[in-house]
Amino acid sequence: MVGIIDYGVGNLFSLRSSFACVGEACVVSGDPAVIRRADRLILPGVGAFEDAAKKLRDTGLFEVVREEALAGKPLMGICLGMQLLFERSFEYGEHLGLGLIPGEVVPMAGRIEPGLKIPHIGWNALAFQNPSGIYDGIPEGAHVYFVHSYFADGCAEHTTAVTEYGGTLTASVQRGNVVGCQFHPEKSGGVGLRILKNFAKL
Repeated sequence: MVGIIDYGVGNLFSLRSSFACVGEACVVSGDPAVIRRADRLILPGVGAFEDAAKKLRDTGLFEVVREEALAGKPLMGICLGMQLLFERSFEYGEHLGLGLIPGEVVPMAGRIEPGLKIPHIGWNALAFQNPSGIYDGIPEGAHVYFVHSYFADGCAEHTTAVTEYGGTLTASVQRGNVVGCQFHPEKSGGVGLRILKNFAKL
């Protein structure tokens, strides 16, 4: 059973529908007991880092997610959910994340070619780096859907894929049982469904 963490931030309906499409049982919940019973977890997220981290703490789920991940349960963070996996973010200040993957979240502004639109919205190709089981059966150069203005930096050791948008941006990461996708698998067609299916087998 895949547990999709509901802490008031995220594209929950699309994720639930995507797992149903690939034949994987899932539950959407903000109940710590339900989350602890799940075999693997999805941490979604849209919006601003500070607000999302506060909601995660206010719901009591910040420590639940950390504890479950540190105990070895597979965890996937998606978009802002991936950014929350890192030590800190510099989005409108400096804010602490879950600290499950070394690195920090930094603005694209000033780090990509001038003139490119921010946020980065659209389909971009994946270039694989370190191996990850979430990409089993997916070819190099497959396209996935991004919506973001910030990206993870200082995490080369754990980067599993990058994409090019006026510079090289971290597309996904993995540290043991903890996985992050800056893109939205649930909005990435067949490639994204395969990624979610692969995660459900980790």
